[in-house]
Amino acid sequence: MEFLYEYGLFFAKVITFVIAIIAIIAAIAGAAQKQKHKKGELEIDDLSKSYQDVEDHMLESLLTKDELKQREKDLKKQLKQEKKQQKQDGDSQSGDSRLFVIDFKGSIDAREVESLREEISAVLTVASPTDEVLVRVESGGGMVHGYGLAASQLDRIKQQQVPLTIAVDKVAASGGYMMACVADKIVAAPFAILGSIGVLAQIPNFHKLLKKNDIDFEQLTAGEYKRTLTMFGENTDKGREKFVEELEDTHQLFKQFVAEHRPSLDLDKVATGEHWFGIRAKELGLVDDIQTSDDYLYQAAKDKKVIHVKYSNKKGLTEKLSKAASLSVSAVIDKLWQRNRVFPS
Repeated sequence: MEFLYEYGLFFAKVITFVIAIIAIIAAIAGAAQKQKHKKGELEIDDLSKSYQDVEDHMLESLLTKDELKQREKDLKKQLKQEKKQQKQDGDSQSGDSRLFVIDFKGSIDAREVESLREEISAVLTVASPTDEVLVRVESGGGMVHGYGLAASQLDRIKQQQVPLTIAVDKVAASGGYMMACVADKIVAAPFAILGSIGVLAQIPNFHKLLKKNDIDFEQLTAGEYKRTLTMFGENTDKGREKFVEELEDTHQLFKQFVAEHRPSLDLDKVATGEHWFGIRAKELGLVDDIQTSDDYLYQAAKDKKVIHVKYSNKKGLTEKLSKAASLSVSAVIDKLWQRNRVFPS
């Protein structure tokens, strides 16, 4: 009997363990299935409330009880006056307008444009011409097609007649400036880096090294200019000339794009591939005002409701690990490029 009792107890534990494992697997499968249907989520943050909470907390620490009571009375009086004014204006008050804030911190391949697309699409479902969109851009540029798409996403805001402002606190150069110039207004910190309206391509060539070690390299193409320059074959003067021609054409398209959005610029002076700090950029007409995004938002919060919009992708464990590795490599590359002050378009 004791044997049967111990056997039954062991069997019950095994069954419990198996059921627990099945439950865990089912939960993981269910989460994976949900992720398939929902790749990401939109995060909405009321910055106006955050600013007000900070102000209230500071005043509670600094003011006396009598001063706090007086402030509360003044606020109630102000609120009453605003409601009265709102009725007189027929409920169409400028204070009802909103400022939507979006952040774009671009990498070389501008992969962040996927989130930017979602954020802009979300904002445009509710934004009107009485609202405003502020995009905080931080990028030293990158691949032409990636930043071209990012600039086109910003242009969607303009097409809906919603005022667009770009704020540059650190850098918006080359592809980053391609995005910035779309805006109705550009504000920049005094020492933010702007400009670099140019095109750059760098290609290492290992032909001599391969030849030295008796290694043959073959490249087969159909079309005279299918591949102008190569990393492993012997490059020709004709190939180089064609490659430079393509770079010049890209530069011309870049200049035309900037001219369309900021026609007052002297392109001969600013489209040389050079970059400038915010103060100099304002003198050249590359930006409109010298101001940090923090100052801009604090001032706007006095008259508008400031709302931060962010789209975050949901990723599995494997994807998170690979993403972390990719970001680490990308960060190293970005730092090297920034250190050498190279801003590809």
